[in-house]
Amino acid sequence: MNQSKPSTVQRFLDKVEVVGNKLPDPAVLFIALLFIVWALSWVLSGIDFDAIDPRSGKELIINNQLSGDAITQFFSSMVNNFSHFHPVGVVLVAMLGIGVAEYSGFINAGLRAIMAKTATWLLTPMVILVGIVSHSAIDAGYVLVIPLGGVIFYAAGRHPLAGIAAAFAGVSGGFSANFVPSALDPMLQGISQAGAQLLDPTVVLNPLNNYYFTTASSVVVTLLGWFITDKIVEPKLANNKLDGDLSDLPTMEPLESNEQKALRWALFSIIIGAIILFASAYPQDSAWRAADGSLTAFSAPLMKSIVPFIFLLFLIPGLVYGVAIGKIKSSKDFIEGMSKAMSGMGYYLVIMFFIAQFIYAFGQSNLGILLAVKGAAFLKSMALPSGITITGIIFLTGFINLFVGSASAKWALLAPIFIPMLMQLGISPDLAQAAYRIGDSSTNIITPLMPYFPLVVVFCQRYVSSAGIGTLTAMMLPFSICFLIVWTLFLMLYWGAGIPLGLQASYEYLAN
Repeated sequence: MNQSKPSTVQRFLDKVEVVGNKLPDPAVLFIALLFIVWALSWVLSGIDFDAIDPRSGKELIINNQLSGDAITQFFSSMVNNFSHFHPVGVVLVAMLGIGVAEYSGFINAGLRAIMAKTATWLLTPMVILVGIVSHSAIDAGYVLVIPLGGVIFYAAGRHPLAGIAAAFAGVSGGFSANFVPSALDPMLQGISQAGAQLLDPTVVLNPLNNYYFTTASSVVVTLLGWFITDKIVEPKLANNKLDGDLSDLPTMEPLESNEQKALRWALFSIIIGAIILFASAYPQDSAWRAADGSLTAFSAPLMKSIVPFIFLLFLIPGLVYGVAIGKIKSSKDFIEGMSKAMSGMGYYLVIMFFIAQFIYAFGQSNLGILLAVKGAAFLKSMALPSGITITGIIFLTGFINLFVGSASAKWALLAPIFIPMLMQLGISPDLAQAAYRIGDSSTNIITPLMPYFPLVVVFCQRYVSSAGIGTLTAMMLPFSICFLIVWTLFLMLYWGAGIPLGLQASYEYLAN
């Protein structure tokens, strides 16, 4: 009897789930938030906040979104807000290829083959680690790794929502914990360098200035996420009964001989494609490279083509597998796989429409910028010791991240304030950037304002039809809190031990 009694943590998470699921439908929630932004912008638009907009150097003002000009601009840009909203294109294009691979049975067979070689007790760290590595492909993890986490756990006889939680923790909660360099590294380094040069124009940072720390962090996040998934999250999910359509999900049966043969042909097609891509990208004058010869810069065609590559990564082997096994016999079958994938995206598109409008109005109002600037100014005025200041930056970033999702946008606002301030305290730009990365990553997984959050809710509803914002928030809250605390302590120990955070360039402005 005592063994079945829920712990204090479980009871708290149950309450979070209940309260969260009583919130309006996510689409209605964002409509309400849109009206709140309009009202706040109207109320605050006439107030002098005595703050400077770090983007322009001019006085920061709140733009009234209920003015005639703002309302007409809102309606005239409504279609573009939605059609050009980045997550929509990423998800839909990737899902077209995934739909074919799922319809043909390629994903089913591939997962069964992987699980036949992987010990069940290693599934959790494997899913988290794959999620962490997926950052190198920008947003690929959200549309690829997270749903596969649920499928893998279900096929192993475990609760699929635990697999989704583990994958989400790796993809988004561990966003800045990666031992594989990604486009995020040079992006943040460029913003940090610009902030440092406000105080010292000679400062030059290395694009991999946090590489050693993020590599070590990948181990910390994987182990911590493993513990939270198996010991906290999955036991709680025992009460979430599966009632979705599970008929097309893979099981643990061994592959038959024809499936093994078809899978080999499909994998061979992936290898051929990878060789072709490598051969075309390797030359220094390759058209896949940016103007400076880089393959990983944001401007490089290779990085801009990540989502189409995901599309082809599943489309081609999915077709090969389907033809080899006899599931795809005509072009009609090929299109049916794509259509089936799109048929389940209607709810997601509805939510994305309202999110796009909310984000547009929130950005135009400058409310997020005001929050960031005032929060940073308050932290600066506290004049706390270095370690406490760094901790404050992490927690402030985590709080702001609940409202402003873009990593580059937040750092572009905060770096010109934090970095010169910390440099005057003897704290390097590298350390300030590492602190920012922890705060930015840790709360990604608990804010419905993150554009991919509703997509993860949709993934959960595939297994538990009643899953909502509260369900996902209750699952991810232990990850967020533990990541924020343990990762911060790890940075303090790492920094205190004098271990280099990453590769250094031509500056000497170091705290240690």
